Amino acid sequence: MALFKIVHITKYQYNWPIKESINEIRLFPHNFENQDVLQYELLITNNPEVSFSTDYHGNRVGNFNILDAHTEMTIESRMLVRVNHSLKIPDFEHSYVKDLASEKEKNINLLRLCYPETITKQETILDILNEIGCENKTIIEIAQQCNNYIFNHFTYTKGITNIETTVDEILDHKKGVCQDFAHVLLQLVRTAGIPARYVSGYICPNESGLRGEGATHAWVEIYTPNQGWLGLDPTNNIWTMDNHVKLAVGRNFIDCTPVKGTFKGLAKQTLSVCVSIGYEDGRHFEEINDVALEEVSSEVQEQLDYIELLHHQQEQQQQ
Repeated sequence: MALFKIVHITKYQYNWPIKESINEIRLFPHNFENQDVLQYELLITNNPEVSFSTDYHGNRVGNFNILDAHTEMTIESRMLVRVNHSLKIPDFEHSYVKDLASEKEKNINLLRLCYPETITKQETILDILNEIGCENKTIIEIAQQCNNYIFNHFTYTKGITNIETTVDEILDHKKGVCQDFAHVLLQLVRTAGIPARYVSGYICPNESGLRGEGATHAWVEIYTPNQGWLGLDPTNNIWTMDNHVKLAVGRNFIDCTPVKGTFKGLAKQTLSVCVSIGYEDGRHFEEINDVALEEVSSEVQEQLDYIELLHHQQEQQQQ
């Protein structure tokens, strides 16, 4: 059992005032099995009213608006979470993909989580599964060997992918981070007929030196008839353990995006994310990352450059 105090700060900054910022957040750790949320606090710039709902996948969602003009928006999520599962290989069970047929017929959600994404390099996925050899193997064996394959054939490299990177691109350069490896694992196990879902959360540092520690993390859960949902972390080639804290689940990253929104105004924006993790014994870990955002169109960029030019000319005239 482990107890973690986590502070997740998302900060947007704009070089010109913007207004009518409309936002959706998934920053609420659930009381999942083996995970208890003991305390939770949400702090947002200007203290807007937040409306709460539950999405299709059971995630808690917050929606809020900041209508007044502003040049900065900070969302601070504070939580105290107790995790009760330890690292272990799931109990061996003689369950095969064919054994899921009756459950898929009864549960439309399971069926939907079996469909792989439509990608150009699906033949590459099939080649990997053929190399692994899925015939006569249990669900757990297939999933674990797919996990092994990603760990051994893909390189953990920061800064070369972003939230828009596709599975095709990841298969091309065989490099990426946790989100990328989770998407590849989803494509593999779903193609093999196993229901699987994307998981967003945190991996809290310990002395094991796991990759992705101390920041937002992503992994995959597969479904088995006897044990339900089981977590696999392809970034570290392990089953999830008591330093994996789960936030949200879905078909892919889009369903689990921590913060997304829109605003009115022409402004360049920057995004930084800080995750701070405290332990019962007083240890503390903090990581700050600048996040690469999707590039604006050339037309919008021209308008932004023109505004910058006007502002510069006004400053010169005032001198």
